[in-house]
Amino acid sequence: MSSVPIFDFSPASGALLFLRGGGACAQLIERQDWSATPLGPIDQWPQCLTSALSLVLRSRLPMVLMWGQGGVMLYNDAYSNFAGSRHPESLGSYVRESWPEVAAFNDTVIKAVLSGETPNYHDQEMTLLRNGAPEQVWMDLDYSAVCDAEGNPAGVICILSETTERVAAQRRSAFLLALSDDLRSLRTPAEITSLAAARIGELLDASRVFYAEITSTGMMTVERDYARSVGSIAGVHSLASFGPDLLAAYRNGAPVVVYDIPADERLSAAARDGLSAREVGAFIDVVLFEEEQWVGLLAVQNATPRVWNEAEQMLVQEVAERVKAAIERARAERDRLWDLSQDMLVRADFAGMMSAVNPAWTRVLGWSENDLLTRGYASLMHPEDRPGSLDVIGQMALSREPVRFENRIAAHDGGWKTIEWIVAPEPDGINFVAVGRDLTDAKAREAELETAQEALRQSQKMEAIGQLTGGIAHDFNNMLTGIIGSLDLIQRNIAAGRLDRVDRYIDAGNASAQRAAALTARLLAFGRRQSLDLRVTDINTLVCGMSDLLERTLGEQTALETHFKADLWPASTDTNQLESALLNLCINARDAMPDGGKLIIETDNIHLDERYTRAYPDLQPGEYVVLSVSDTGIGMSPSIVEKVFEPFFTTKPVGQGTGLGLSMIYGFTRQSGGHVRIYSELGLGTTVKLFVPRAHGETETVQRGSPEYPMGLGETVMVVEDDPSVRLIITEVLKDLQYNALELPDAAAAIPLLQSDERIDLLVTDVGLPGMNGRQLAEIARETRPGLNVLFITGYAPNATTRSGFLDEGMGMLTKPFAADTLATKVREMLIRETSV
Repeated sequence: MSSVPIFDFSPASGALLFLRGGGACAQLIERQDWSATPLGPIDQWPQCLTSALSLVLRSRLPMVLMWGQGGVMLYNDAYSNFAGSRHPESLGSYVRESWPEVAAFNDTVIKAVLSGETPNYHDQEMTLLRNGAPEQVWMDLDYSAVCDAEGNPAGVICILSETTERVAAQRRSAFLLALSDDLRSLRTPAEITSLAAARIGELLDASRVFYAEITSTGMMTVERDYARSVGSIAGVHSLASFGPDLLAAYRNGAPVVVYDIPADERLSAAARDGLSAREVGAFIDVVLFEEEQWVGLLAVQNATPRVWNEAEQMLVQEVAERVKAAIERARAERDRLWDLSQDMLVRADFAGMMSAVNPAWTRVLGWSENDLLTRGYASLMHPEDRPGSLDVIGQMALSREPVRFENRIAAHDGGWKTIEWIVAPEPDGINFVAVGRDLTDAKAREAELETAQEALRQSQKMEAIGQLTGGIAHDFNNMLTGIIGSLDLIQRNIAAGRLDRVDRYIDAGNASAQRAAALTARLLAFGRRQSLDLRVTDINTLVCGMSDLLERTLGEQTALETHFKADLWPASTDTNQLESALLNLCINARDAMPDGGKLIIETDNIHLDERYTRAYPDLQPGEYVVLSVSDTGIGMSPSIVEKVFEPFFTTKPVGQGTGLGLSMIYGFTRQSGGHVRIYSELGLGTTVKLFVPRAHGETETVQRGSPEYPMGLGETVMVVEDDPSVRLIITEVLKDLQYNALELPDAAAAIPLLQSDERIDLLVTDVGLPGMNGRQLAEIARETRPGLNVLFITGYAPNATTRSGFLDEGMGMLTKPFAADTLATKVREMLIRETSV
């Protein structure tokens, strides 16, 4: 900018006294021919214009007068300094022509002032062209109107003051303060340099910014960089490749600033080519020293040539110092953590050697630092773990991703320590760092805890078995007393010839035996070991068929409601067991409503997703039919609900319940692949929901047996049963029914007859025979007699709990204990099936 004196008191012509004392700009105005301008001849300017201009010219502050709608510019010497290279051409020109980059702003202001407004702006940000390049500036601007003789605004006076230096200083201080605050919370050099590079890159609109560490050999490591519209140069670089001139400039300690790399002759041709290849057109490099040794470099680069002003250069230098201080603080803290850490910290290379270990290695393993750094780390690994560990490290070298693994490391005392490792590669591709945690004590504690938990589980198991066996013994002793006592009385009365009481004792003994049979059935149901006959069942029809029985069972005080799903899916279940479960639930509900109430039976379809079934082992996601029983009874507390499925647990008075009803329902439902849930609140009632697996197929109709004994037609039935009493009962029943019965104690005795020409129309065999079981015997029998029907009888057989998976075509099953009429019906059914085939 030209330097013009603020005041010049050279005399003006007599007619132009308003220019007197106006300095160099007044002289230019006086010499200029204004007749061809919108202002007209100067000696004809109106007094309002000359008076305002006189004020402007004599001011020490930069002022400009913009006359008329077009804003013809007249200004003083102070403003000419601000105008710079635009002066003196701007004098007498329209303001939008002189300042085209802010034409819209000036148009708006002039229009506002000529309309009567007096706008002013504080630290107004603008971008002006200076020295051929755009420059960001800030200004204070005050506008006021110059009125003509009639009082109408005819021109605009602007008093301006550039505040760029102050605003830039404030913003620089705020930027540096915020950066320092944010850097203080960071813990690693990588986090520090990444944040600083991004902040200064965004502020200066730079193409690339990075912080590099420099070794004593002149190698520069860029771990990461801020790059915008250019590629990343993260990696290891040699400063020597940029030539001796740049290295010499670095050693001077002052920032190295280059505006135009292709045109800067200070750089060697090789350096210019290398920088251009890295998309660098201009840069500021600040080298940081530790005493006399360089340790780091902060580089701010632009992809194209750029003039870096002094404020930008100073800012980069101040940021570099802050980054260096933050890194030193982080490293000091890291070193402190390195020394105090209880975990084993190490830096090693992929070639197999360690370069640094922290004191925890000596505390954990007993080896000295020298021992560790002078031997390959593979030699410390347990021979069984070494191949796997080295393979994981090798894969990490290729993937460049952190890994986690465990192995055993040799201790100085000859033992082994189990160590969990977290390992991460360094950017140089040569080294990696690792954190090792000693799991030896933790593993020992886990083993001790597992032992204690196993002991607790065993104790709980024994307590549960004790509770179970105690309940069974109590109930069975009662039942056996009734059976044994009845038999004894029958025997005594027959011997004494008193036959009138025998029927009474027979009924008592039979009742006790039936109770015992029901108890064993419930125990098998609870243990999910009963034999299930799964069929495709319409549960709506099943409930309707039980309605009369349920109403008689509930009594007059309990109202029964049913809500059936119209399009209910068919279900896969054992019809008899489901009927028994429903009856049990209804009886429990009735007993929970001593003063009467409402019992609701509902059916519905539901889909259980994986999120729900995850909480219940053995329950599979899928479609289920829901049978729910709700009452309005007294309800149960949460502590009671937790125990209701336990065997022999009951809330009923002594003698009014076995405590096996709900446990039987639970076992049956889970064994058939379903689920059961119970919801209850004190005073509000209880709801039990049975989730039965959906079936796909036609609903089967269960045929009810006839109470009459179906007689045989002289067919031959082979009976294989190891229990002599059971074998005797079966053969006697068969003989009474006019069958020819062959009785054998085991499979070994039965096989020769089965492989002979002896007539055998039906094989009746126990499943749980000694030696070869009944199912295996049936397979051997069908090798020589392919069409032979087989009736299995079982009290309990683990492999026969689901009949559909155990029985082939022509096979049936009967569960002990059974009545003679049940045996007669089943045998006749099997033989009729054989005849029809």
